[in-house]
Amino acid sequence: MVDPVLQQILALALALLFLHAAWHKWRSGLRFEAQLAEYRVLPEGLVHVGARLLMLLEFAVALGLVLPAFRQPAALLAAGLLALYATAMAVNLIRGRHHIDCGCGDTPQLLSVWLVLRNLFLVAAALVSALPAAPRAPATLDLMLGLLAISALILTWLMLEQLLANASLLREWRQSRD
Repeated sequence: MVDPVLQQILALALALLFLHAAWHKWRSGLRFEAQLAEYRVLPEGLVHVGARLLMLLEFAVALGLVLPAFRQPAALLAAGLLALYATAMAVNLIRGRHHIDCGCGDTPQLLSVWLVLRNLFLVAAALVSALPAAPRAPATLDLMLGLLAISALILTWLMLEQLLANASLLREWRQSRD
């Protein structure tokens, strides 16, 4: 069992992440389809359907994570999607296809081991949020702790994303000089 405050913090943070990811896929549909096709894990004829399915699943995960009745299945689906993404990245890294934009958001990021590790960390967070919550009544301080934790997680995420984007740009720059 996990503390209900920790479970809610992780679930809300993951819901925001999946909402952002689904929004990105919806807003830049053709670009995301091209990114998905570049992975070469789906037959060409299924890329359009696969891109739309991923977007819908991500929206469903985001919604399910904020609804207590659906939190556990949504968290398990989140873990599955994140593990799928990490696997697709790792397979392409093993293939030597480091030039692929991960498709993670608006800022282009080339595939890297760090992106795979990031997704595996998120898989662990999703699995923790899927655990049953310990029975305890929330205290007044729990709300403040939750708000501070969510804020810290968002800021940490934004910082990590910027670091990964900078590393990707630096790698591209180095390759262009060679």
